Amino acid sequence: MKIRILLALVILLIGMNDVFARNCGTMEHLEQLKANDPTIELRMQQMEEHTNKFLQNSGQQKAGTVISIPVVVHVIYKTSAQNVSDAQIQSQLDVLNEDFRRTNSDANNKWSQAADTEIEFCLATVDPNGNATSGITRKYTSKTSWGTDDKMKYASSGGVDAWPTSDYLNLWVCNLSNSILGYAQFPNTGVAATDGVVVLTSAFGRGGSASAPFNQGRTATHEVGHWLNLRHIWGDGACGQDDFVSDTPTSDAANYGCATGHTSCSSTDMVENYMDYSDDACMNLFTSGQKSRMRALFASGGARASLASSGGCGSAGGGGNTGGGCSDNVVNLTITLDQYGSETTWSLKDDNGSTVASGGPYTDNQSGTQKTESFCLPNGCYDFTINDAYGDGICCGYGNGSYNLTNDGSSVASGASFGSSETKNFCLGSTAPPAPTC
Repeated sequence: MKIRILLALVILLIGMNDVFARNCGTMEHLEQLKANDPTIELRMQQMEEHTNKFLQNSGQQKAGTVISIPVVVHVIYKTSAQNVSDAQIQSQLDVLNEDFRRTNSDANNKWSQAADTEIEFCLATVDPNGNATSGITRKYTSKTSWGTDDKMKYASSGGVDAWPTSDYLNLWVCNLSNSILGYAQFPNTGVAATDGVVVLTSAFGRGGSASAPFNQGRTATHEVGHWLNLRHIWGDGACGQDDFVSDTPTSDAANYGCATGHTSCSSTDMVENYMDYSDDACMNLFTSGQKSRMRALFASGGARASLASSGGCGSAGGGGNTGGGCSDNVVNLTITLDQYGSETTWSLKDDNGSTVASGGPYTDNQSGTQKTESFCLPNGCYDFTINDAYGDGICCGYGNGSYNLTNDGSSVASGASFGSSETKNFCLGSTAPPAPTC
């Protein structure tokens, strides 16, 4: 066991310079929370008591009842590579659904206790105000990276505020420091404003910025497992430490890479479990015991019960995607894509030249598809710039693309035919347009 622990430390030290070994910051984050709030231990103990009662009452488990959880993805980026595309975001939702419903193509019969958790995820279609939404927010940052101190979860510190965590799983995607791939907040631990999951940009979804060996979306699967009260498969300790799940073999430490057949604590380690530290391509299952532990959260009195009845993936009552109340000016952007959406990007800057929002590139072969964003903007003047990497605009040659920004139902900037880029200035409130200069 000493040799194995030493090997794990060597791998982690290598990972400080190059993201080589899986490094989940969830337990580090939990210890930070406990240091600031001594009542967390009691709350977690109460949650374990609730879980045990659920497990003892098999009638509560309602096989065949699928729970659907609305997800909002907050993309916080400094570089274009960190501004993950809509397609990459959708790929991550696909992975979550495949893994939690056990429809993943790499599922096999090695472990008989492998289970469909009957938990699904959907990108939110309704925001907290009942308005239509894409389920995605985007924000530019000047910060190079973020830690596990939750600062990316507050607009006041340059991040993005959470949507109500009783109705949505908030998933922040950003550049994390110290080789951390992601971290989650266990239920009933931190405050509601920080509840959710954080994932490193290069370990998010499939394709795009995702980088091997963490390019199959399993970091989010692992972290959402924590968010649903699963511990690491080895219990974060030696053989006597438990992960509170009866059908996962006892293990003495994390496994890295794909250590198939490795044994510890007199049994074969379940290195294929999503809650180990194996590479993405090695992971392929949750167990029946893990399923029951997660689903206990949705029973009456459970810490995630409200999510089972959330309307976040229902039908909107109309309006824009502001992601919360707006006491200023709501501006709605609609971009109709041409054939080559991958060439289209845009930015919105205030009169100080600071980027308020940006988007793209999009996916090719979606001509006619509309992409919508909404912004809550104070009075002032703004520049909207749209770019086409090929230099032929978004209109006429390869589909009928266009863009339109509206405020109170009136267009403030629009266009379609341009070369490499086009900038339109508009003002909101009582602010007059800037005077021409000579």
